Amino acid sequence: MESEMGLLWEVALPEFLLVTVVLGGGGAWMIGRSTALTWNGWGLMTFYVLLLTAAVRFIHFSLFGGSFFLPPATFGTALYYGMIDFVVLLGIAAAGRSYVRSRQMSRQYGILHGNHR
Repeated sequence: MESEMGLLWEVALPEFLLVTVVLGGGGAWMIGRSTALTWNGWGLMTFYVLLLTAAVRFIHFSLFGGSFFLPPATFGTALYYGMIDFVVLLGIAAAGRSYVRSRQMSRQYGILHGNHR
């Protein structure tokens, strides 16, 4: 596969959308959801997203010929695109966390949102 190397994607836009946004984004949403349901903090969610980012980078590398953190010659490129993946995944995880947390709060404290029981 010939590389197009854009600002946000390394190989091609459809590959970025499939791996980072759809596959990784689904995992990130579930990370945000699980940290909200268990009342864990943002730090733990960020750590989980960091692990997910390494997995997403590996999928880019193994299936589509993207860069990975090893060998050292590709470390800089992998770090750049890894940071982009991390920001996208962290945003999706934060959205999932906020969605679930707002539902928890409105269910628990219905008077705050006008839901009188």
